Amino acid sequence: MRLGGPVFVESDDPEVLARAHRDLGYRAAYTPGGLTAGDAARIKAVREAFAKHDVVIAETGVWNNLMDPDEETRRKNLTAVIEGLALADELGSRCCVNIGGGFNPDFWAGPHRHNFSQAAFDLAVENARKIIDAVKPKTAKFTYEMMPHMIPDSADRYLALIEAIDRPAFSVHLDAVNVVNSPYRYYDVSATIQECFDKLGPYVASCHLKDIRMEDDITVRLGEVLAGRGGFDIALYLKGIAALPQQPPAMLEHLASAEDYDQARTYVFSIGQRAGISFQD
Repeated sequence: MRLGGPVFVESDDPEVLARAHRDLGYRAAYTPGGLTAGDAARIKAVREAFAKHDVVIAETGVWNNLMDPDEETRRKNLTAVIEGLALADELGSRCCVNIGGGFNPDFWAGPHRHNFSQAAFDLAVENARKIIDAVKPKTAKFTYEMMPHMIPDSADRYLALIEAIDRPAFSVHLDAVNVVNSPYRYYDVSATIQECFDKLGPYVASCHLKDIRMEDDITVRLGEVLAGRGGFDIALYLKGIAALPQQPPAMLEHLASAEDYDQARTYVFSIGQRAGISFQD
C-alpha cells in the first residue's frame, strides 16, 4: 500500500518535492501548494515529476464551510471547491476533499445542534451535486471527509449520501478516527473500523491515518495523538486499506513537526511490517 504525508523542504521545484517524498519512503503526497486550475505548465511539471518517482497525489484539500450561515461566504466557498475539484482532475489527484459543513457561525468545522438535521443532509447533497456537475471530472472524485460532529459521521450516513447524491464522481474520504466520537466507538474501535470497510470499501478514494486517545476525566474528552499513543487499531486499519483493490493512499496528518511525522511514519511502517503489509518504496 502507499503511505504519504507532508515533506519539509524549502523548494517549489516539482522534482525536488517528488524526490523528497521518496526519500522518506512515501509513495503518496498531498497536492503541492501554489497550484491553481488552468495553470497548465505548472500542473504538467508536477504531474510529470511525481509520476517519474511513482508518487501519487492522494488528495486536493479545499477546507472551508459549504454550509456557512452567511450566504455570500457560502457562495465563495462553493466556488473555491469547484476550482479545487477542477485542479484535482487536471493534476491527476485521486480526489478533492472538504468537510460536509455545518451551521456553526464561529468555527468553520465546529459543532452545531442542527449539523445532523435533514436540512444539513439535503444541503450536503445539493452542494456535492453542484460541485460535480460544474466540473464533470474525468478521473478525480469529490469527497466529504468523515467528521465527528457533522455529516457524514458514520458509514451508514455516508452510504445514504452516496445514494442521494447519485453521481459516480462522488466517493469516500475515509478517516475512521474522525467517527470515533463516543466511548462506545472508542472501546469498540475495531468494529467501527471494520464497518467502514465493509460498507464503504468500494468507494474509498483516499484515507487519513492518525491515532486517538480518550482522556481520564469525568466528561468525555477525545483527542488526536501521535500514532501508537492512543487506542486506535492501526494494524486493522492498515489491513483494511491494503485489501482494497483500488489501492487508496493513507496520509499522515495533523502533527506539529517534521520530527513528529518521522516518529509516526516509523511506527506505522513497523506496525505494517508486523501485520504483513508491504509498503511500496
